[in-house]
Amino acid sequence: MTTASSAGRDKRPDQTPELYRYVLDHNPPLDPVQRDLVELTHTRFPDSASMQSAQEQGPLLAFLVRLVGARHIVEVGTFTGFSSLSMAQAMDDGGKLVALDVSEEWTAYAREAWEKGGVADRVELRIGPAADSLRAMPAEPHIDLAYLDADKPGYIEYWEELVPRMRPGGLVVADNVLFHGRVTDPAATGGAAAIRAFNDHVAADARMDSVLLTVADGLTVARRR
Repeated sequence: MTTASSAGRDKRPDQTPELYRYVLDHNPPLDPVQRDLVELTHTRFPDSASMQSAQEQGPLLAFLVRLVGARHIVEVGTFTGFSSLSMAQAMDDGGKLVALDVSEEWTAYAREAWEKGGVADRVELRIGPAADSLRAMPAEPHIDLAYLDADKPGYIEYWEELVPRMRPGGLVVADNVLFHGRVTDPAATGGAAAIRAFNDHVAADARMDSVLLTVADGLTVARRR
């Protein structure tokens, strides 16, 4: 007898380098500005480059922006700007992306990329604690899409600030929800424990419909009811 878990495992191929390359080759290609930013991030910040969203997430985020016709986007955690660049390029004229981060150093590269990508007028960078920046936003539902990719212990707090501000049908996308596979450990500590708590929190939230996907390091896509 085949169980549900074994059936799912049978359908999931091993992620070999050749398979990953195949995935990238059959996704929309990164444009020169995106490609240069990915390479620059790995060169300048080799010890922190894993904080950058995976390459396949750029086209996916752009797809979601177009799917919901997002004109008001909030990004919590910008780093060097790959994800915000991808989303801003997918927005229609007149859209606005508010990028939240605490680092002037990392986001200096993001500013350069937004300028080179022709979307600097669509992005507003706010430096400071993300929770404070979120609380300062209008309380009424107005956000079309939010991307959460910041410090993991803050995820639940950011979620609770974002969800009431999402318009019906708006999306919250959260990155790193598998935390390198460590979320399965009941004795997890630090970021892994924070993500375990976040995943349980999201699954129990009756305001949202959500799915947890095995994209990159895990990606949750949640829709405001």
